[in-house]
Amino acid sequence: MRPVLILGHDEVIAALAPEACADAMAAVLVAHARGEAQMPLRSMVPFDGAAGFMGLMPAWCGGEDPVFSLKSLCVMPGNPARGLDSHQGTVTLFDGGTGEPRAILDASAVTAIRTAAVSAVATRLLAREQARVLAIVGAGVQGKAHLEALVPLRSFEEVRIYSPTEAHALAVAGDGAARVVSSAQAAVRGADVVVLATSAREPVVRRDWLASGAHVNAIGASVPSARELDTATVAACALYCDSRESLRNEAGEYLRAVQEGAIAGEDHVRGELGEVLTGTAPGRRGDDELTVFRSLGLAVEDLAAAECAVAAARRLGIGTEVEL
Repeated sequence: MRPVLILGHDEVIAALAPEACADAMAAVLVAHARGEAQMPLRSMVPFDGAAGFMGLMPAWCGGEDPVFSLKSLCVMPGNPARGLDSHQGTVTLFDGGTGEPRAILDASAVTAIRTAAVSAVATRLLAREQARVLAIVGAGVQGKAHLEALVPLRSFEEVRIYSPTEAHALAVAGDGAARVVSSAQAAVRGADVVVLATSAREPVVRRDWLASGAHVNAIGASVPSARELDTATVAACALYCDSRESLRNEAGEYLRAVQEGAIAGEDHVRGELGEVLTGTAPGRRGDDELTVFRSLGLAVEDLAAAECAVAAARRLGIGTEVEL
């Protein structure tokens, strides 16, 4: 058996460059759209009395060098108050021919970088070329990752960050050009690209705050009981997702809009990102259109991000190999 490569949190960050990860995300979303990368809906498992819950996300990708993957997570809502990411776990890669383990990676780092990388793909596809103002609502792990992933995509003249905890926003902004603002409304009004990276249970933005032609990446609410967008925004937008199956099972704002009769179910979804990339679904249809990418996170994305990190780590001599 070949030794298994172990990549810890800092090693994943060193190996998995945001731009390279975004390219890997685009490629695997195309593979998913073509049926070449597959996964079931993730399993979220609660336990009575536990401080969090577990998530299991298996996937497979074919081709010349097929691979299985499994992300296993503990999702711990109390962790941010401890200075920890709420997502703790591992991503394991297995040889697609023999089933032998190939690599084990820290899931927190993989999740942070690949989620922002998928938003980068959506922003490349859907945001107006002339987008100049970026707003990020939420200043946790994902707020920081999205700042690093999105700023290189456009010639942003202004970057605004809002968090209910000002110290968190200041930490994400750092010494760069980003500006900390006093409210979500102040961040979002007039912004061309908006990132919602919060743990909110109820909407954090209103439709009338969003500028004509804005693009929104909504990534923070991934269970049916939570939502970041109000129903008016869902109804007014051209809606995109990473997976229709995930959207109809996990996206609270989509489910609420259907329940309220504001949208006609999946007929309102213009396409998955993979379909836009393959040309089977249209992208933005005009500069005045409001586009929303509802990100839920896919197991095939974790697989591709892990493969990208492992390939770079082997080139760079990063990580530890062990015999199992």
